[in-house]
Amino acid sequence: MSTAILDEPAPLEAAVSIRALRWRRFRRHRAGMASLGVIAVLVLFCLAAWPLAHVLGVDPYEADLLSRFDPPSAQHWLGTDEAGRDVLIRLMIGGQMSLLVGLLATVVGGLMGLAIGIYAGYFGGRVDAALMRFTDGVIALPLLPLLIVLGAVDLTKLGFSSEFAHSGAAGFWRIVVIISIIDWPAIARLTRAATLGIKERDFVRAARASGGRPFYVMLAHILPNIATPLIVAVTLTVGRVILIESVLSFLGFGIVPPTPSWGSMLNNAQELVTTAPLLAIYPGLLIFITVIAVNFLGDGLQHALDPRSEA
Repeated sequence: MSTAILDEPAPLEAAVSIRALRWRRFRRHRAGMASLGVIAVLVLFCLAAWPLAHVLGVDPYEADLLSRFDPPSAQHWLGTDEAGRDVLIRLMIGGQMSLLVGLLATVVGGLMGLAIGIYAGYFGGRVDAALMRFTDGVIALPLLPLLIVLGAVDLTKLGFSSEFAHSGAAGFWRIVVIISIIDWPAIARLTRAATLGIKERDFVRAARASGGRPFYVMLAHILPNIATPLIVAVTLTVGRVILIESVLSFLGFGIVPPTPSWGSMLNNAQELVTTAPLLAIYPGLLIFITVIAVNFLGDGLQHALDPRSEA
């Protein structure tokens, strides 16, 4: 009598989480991975400014006119600038300012654009028309003249003290506010388009039918489902914001001296291109590397988060 042999069920393939799948896609994007490494090195480079200054015994704000344009040495690894200050330490501190401005302005502007875009897309009608016409008006404004006008605003006439108006903190927050004001429309339009495409889905209708308030529906049901394109857009915005900060600092409306930023260091070196070209090359090269790395990082995130990408 033959015994029926029951085949054992094949072991189920280990389920791959969506996070693991996205990370695998990102790792296969060589430019994105390389850019992530470059950005990590830049961040560590900038954070090491004060420990290195302590080790070398260097004050990056103290001028020494007897040591102007000194060549690289054991104490000044990249030499000194037109005021006898250490170039390397000032590049590191300037990177802190530029990267911090880029992140803060991107976050503030992104939140503004997110709020306006999701509100317009969800409610539609006259609310959508009014908000989008306002957005179109901001986009139509000429960028460079607007930056110059906003950068030249006298803070003392807005109620701030003269001491604060001429401080480094005022210059920092001025740039963050200016960039946030002009850089939100792209995020707003992207958010609106994504909201329009998802607000009529069944799960959103069910949430509204069950009594969900608009704010709850937008926050709990719509926002998580439009996060992927927003993450990519915000990442790409960081590089553009760093460039805008550099332009403002180059025009003299940026970080208040003696606090350095890469843009202000370029501004100070523009008259020294023929005599000390490295003073312009160093910050310009760091701006170039940072912007390129952030853009490639955005491409890698887009590849990883796109459900149509190959695993």
